[in-house]
Amino acid sequence: MIANESHGFHDFFIFATLSFFALLLFILVNVSQKVRQTPRLRSVAILVLGDVGRSPRMMYHAESFAKLGFDTYLIGYKGSKPILSLTSLSNIRLSYLSESPLLVARIPFVLAAPIKIMYQIATILYTLVYDIPRPPEFIMVQNPPSIPTLALVWLVGGITGSKVIIDWHNLGYSILALKLGKTHLLVNIAKRFEIMFGRSAYAHLFVTNAMRNHLEQEWGLIGHKAVLHDRPPSHFHKSPPLEVHELFIRLGRSISPSLADFLPSASLPYTTQLTEIRGLPPYSASPTSAFSSLSTPTLRKDRPALLVSSTSWTPDEDFGILLEALKLYESRACEANLTNCENSQSKHNSKERQVLPRIWMVITGKGPLKDRYMAEVEFLQKNWQYVRCTSLWLEAEDYPLLLGSADLGVSLHSSSSALDLPMKIVDMFGCGLPVCALDFACLSELVKDGINGLVFKNASQLAEHLETLLTSFPSSSALDSLRTNLQRALQVPLNVERFVHNHQHQEGADWEWGSWSENWDRVVKPLVLRDSERFG
Repeated sequence: MIANESHGFHDFFIFATLSFFALLLFILVNVSQKVRQTPRLRSVAILVLGDVGRSPRMMYHAESFAKLGFDTYLIGYKGSKPILSLTSLSNIRLSYLSESPLLVARIPFVLAAPIKIMYQIATILYTLVYDIPRPPEFIMVQNPPSIPTLALVWLVGGITGSKVIIDWHNLGYSILALKLGKTHLLVNIAKRFEIMFGRSAYAHLFVTNAMRNHLEQEWGLIGHKAVLHDRPPSHFHKSPPLEVHELFIRLGRSISPSLADFLPSASLPYTTQLTEIRGLPPYSASPTSAFSSLSTPTLRKDRPALLVSSTSWTPDEDFGILLEALKLYESRACEANLTNCENSQSKHNSKERQVLPRIWMVITGKGPLKDRYMAEVEFLQKNWQYVRCTSLWLEAEDYPLLLGSADLGVSLHSSSSALDLPMKIVDMFGCGLPVCALDFACLSELVKDGINGLVFKNASQLAEHLETLLTSFPSSSALDSLRTNLQRALQVPLNVERFVHNHQHQEGADWEWGSWSENWDRVVKPLVLRDSERFG
């Protein structure tokens, strides 16, 4: 039986290899034909070796190129739904890469890994060379992942004359080092690969000044170099009470029944867990007509503090820090509110003034460690009175509304390279949401401690920050101060942003911000409109 299986795997491997080389030959024939064509002006192929819908920065790039009049091909894997503003543009084409055959998952990893890589190479080359009618003027690639995409765009760009733009989000080898260790042979190979194929390009974009400085000094990058800090799209904003009300009407069914005794009671559509409409009629034959004739919703004074953290549930985000901080907050809230946590059975009927509020901690995102940590949370919070932690998966259009509805954000991101910044904080700031963020080397490029958020190094500090910001909630002067600074920054005009980015760094409450479109037009637009340097 085992011999038959081994023989079957051997035959499959030979078949897959032959198919790969046949497809590669077909692609090379088409490449030879494409070489005779000059790249088409005002066109770009954007390559994401991942779920397109979960790659916000690359979707924003595609949208900006399209609005500039470029024929835009966004290439990646199908998964989450892309943002609506992207799919509504007529000059954007989504080209989805096909997944490797299901049969590959049933064979041993030693055989499956090379087959998957060969399949990726074949499908990416097919899409770049054959699926796009003419070579694009630009090929933009997200890094990481580095293997095999950096080598493929280097090859295609060299053959067709397309100009390559590398968007450096992080360093691929540093992520691999989290799993294998910095000294592992494969990590060293991955680093050499990244240097070899990432060193030279028409342009290099970086998410931080720290990354630009590091790669310029250590790798000697060749090409135009510019820092494009992440910014959210223009539709991200602080949610007014009406939007909060409508969001939680939609989310009502997805909220866990276990929260019924913790959150204020809701009576849809008149009240939600966070909002209420005052002056309700005693009776209405038509709830919908009654709702439409009432005054606009307001935030409930008895609502819990809504905290949000978005995580990929991976080793570079230590959820254990948040869990320990919530334990400490629970203990401190019991003491501060003079409540007997062991014997109290009716916290909602308590007449005592609560110095520290209840916290509803919502975690969004998917990832490998989610089930493990959420099981631990469920066990612990059975005895908690002031804290509940739940996970939610939201549609793309509801995610900014949740951030805009929240009172405080929490970031657990610790960069594998210490050179990138978490997009989740950018999204939070775009929605006027202050953050508590785990400290690392270049975090100060985004989070100004005491101005738009607070920085922590461990669970104890995070718990202290929660207590500081939430004391006397919903009337917390410390939290209001951070919100005011954020709102002021979001209203800074473009000429001020240009002044700041001319290396005259402005500290204090008037810290720099600007929208994604303003940033992109200032940094990327001049690079892609250099027609006289098409073949430079």
